[in-house]
Amino acid sequence: MKLIRYGAEGQEKPGVIIDEKYYDVSQLVNDYDEKFFSGNAIEELKEKIAAGGLTEVDQNVRLGAPLARPSKIVCVGLNYKDHAEETNMPIPSEPILFFKSTSAIVGPNDDLIIPKNSTKTDWEVELAIVIGKRASYVEMENALDHIAGYALHNDYSERAFQIERNGQWVKGKSADTFAPIGPFIATKDEIKDVNNLRLWLKVNDKKVQDGNTSNFIFDVAYIVSYISQFMTLLPGDVISTGTPAGVGMGQKPEAWYLNPGDVVELGIEGLGTSKQNVKAYS
Repeated sequence: MKLIRYGAEGQEKPGVIIDEKYYDVSQLVNDYDEKFFSGNAIEELKEKIAAGGLTEVDQNVRLGAPLARPSKIVCVGLNYKDHAEETNMPIPSEPILFFKSTSAIVGPNDDLIIPKNSTKTDWEVELAIVIGKRASYVEMENALDHIAGYALHNDYSERAFQIERNGQWVKGKSADTFAPIGPFIATKDEIKDVNNLRLWLKVNDKKVQDGNTSNFIFDVAYIVSYISQFMTLLPGDVISTGTPAGVGMGQKPEAWYLNPGDVVELGIEGLGTSKQNVKAYS
């Protein structure tokens, strides 16, 4: 099943994609939030959908992020060997974790706003995990049982804020519009092998990232289990699993970054595509 939220910003309704068509399920589900993901709502929704009677939605409608604001976004840094190499950082022996503000979340095709005083706004295509069952001290062999589904995420980063302004990375990760998620959440049964998915990103139609989750340093089950040793993951929480090589900071012969007027397009096999037009803060 593919879950969407559609409508004007702040007024999104829950929906689903069936045979490439959009359908409203707001009469069946209040929202895709912690309460929804914490129960058996996904299976119950499948049963209700099978009964029919859904109203189709115009596909020209705006898509919002496919989940209501989660309690947290936990990100994994340097989780692809080639990305660690391009940034001249050592291969981590344990996952590097940082937070991204939930206020950064926007729809998959909403504009990217370059922050005030930014000089180095960068892109990062990433696989996002959506937690479906409370996870605390989870063993690796049980980790996948705690996942509701997966989504496409662009983990935008302001590198000067992140690296040159001291402190933790969160400053460079949390600007408004820095977390476009979607177009949809694919439930686990939609994805055959989450650790073998192609992901890519283009800037102004130039492909700059082209990787595969088979190149993870730490795979999906390991990441969920590992994070759960340090904090409780709540239903609806998002884990962003890292990015492959090809970010602006790693471009050769020299780094380059986003400017107003640029267009960023990205996708992951089985998880759709998104597109952000880059605009200046005003």
